[in-house]
Amino acid sequence: MNARSPRRLLAGLLRTLRTYPRRSPLTLCYVGLLLLGHVWVEDWLSPDRADTLRAYISTNLDNLHDHPVTALLGSALLYDGTLTDIASAGFGGTLITLGLGVCCCLAWTERRFGTRRAAAVFLGGHIGATLVTAAVILVALRYGWYPESVRQDSDYGISYGAQASLAFATLALPLWARLPWAAFVVAWPLSGDSEWPGPLPDFTTVGHLVSATLGFALACATAVTATRRRRTETLAAADAGP
Repeated sequence: MNARSPRRLLAGLLRTLRTYPRRSPLTLCYVGLLLLGHVWVEDWLSPDRADTLRAYISTNLDNLHDHPVTALLGSALLYDGTLTDIASAGFGGTLITLGLGVCCCLAWTERRFGTRRAAAVFLGGHIGATLVTAAVILVALRYGWYPESVRQDSDYGISYGAQASLAFATLALPLWARLPWAAFVVAWPLSGDSEWPGPLPDFTTVGHLVSATLGFALACATAVTATRRRRTETLAAADAGP
């Protein structure tokens, strides 16, 4: 390894941190909002009121039928995980979803493609995976693959949007690293100890796999569009040549 490589890596990291507020303002504001919301619910609200709030913004079938917009948007504003219990398995999920998915991958998407594209990737994963998962639950209930109690199960947080951001960030990697990264994005939701209630995994695992698929699809569409644009520009430049 070149002796200057660690120095260049550190310089690049410091430059990224220095320009983070200017180049990734949406991500920075969103992370701040998530942290404030987490402290508010965990430390300021009473346990009963906190449980009531979580139940209301959960994107389960009953809530999606009763107040879909509030559930979909509210669930993306409250982080479901631990920020302090670093010895727990849940903290690993925090590092992947909030750390890698939002702070890193969503920020990269915003830096590279702009605020609107970053918001589209995150919300596309969050809302799209939630709705597809709801459809899967309905089918599973019809065939008895899930218990009826799944209609009221708790399901809120940022993980679907973060998963889509992780998948979309495949574009940031060199070609040799894309397949291992994609394998990691797909594998980590399957690494838990949850049991399959039937021929399908639990619905949150389904949601994570769906959101990853949506993120990969958006990344492929973006790559194809960029290739076509470069080809068009090359042909135009050739036609305009001497």
